[in-house]
Amino acid sequence: MRIAGRCTVFAESDMIHKQQMGHKTDDILYGLCQALVRNYLNNVALGKEILPQVVFQGGVAFNQGIIKALGETLDTEIIVPPHHELMGAIGAALLIHEEMGTNNCKTEFKGFEVSQTDFHVSVNGKVLARWGGHCDRWEGAAAG
Repeated sequence: MRIAGRCTVFAESDMIHKQQMGHKTDDILYGLCQALVRNYLNNVALGKEILPQVVFQGGVAFNQGIIKALGETLDTEIIVPPHHELMGAIGAALLIHEEMGTNNCKTEFKGFEVSQTDFHVSVNGKVLARWGGHCDRWEGAAAG
């Protein structure tokens, strides 16, 4: 199902129209995923050759509909690495590490094991936000 994807107003209007015509929600949502992939390829990736193997990173890689639409559009398997949502931060850290080594910079920072660290933001002892894992532990702990 084709959904207009150049503008969110047109996409929303198109989705409402499809819903009123009786199309299934899953089909409408997948049409939106396809529109987002088209928009990405026609704007962000314009003029760039995308060849297999395609690695998809970032938070959007949690969206299975986008992965499916991207794979179908490019006619290739989409590889989503573990910790894809952290790849940008890891890459930035590696670039800084490399630059510091090249420029003989020193630091006192020794690093830490991310998976064993409880990241949270609190004000006056009240936890406002948590991150660092994909389990119910984070959901329940923030409420308490």
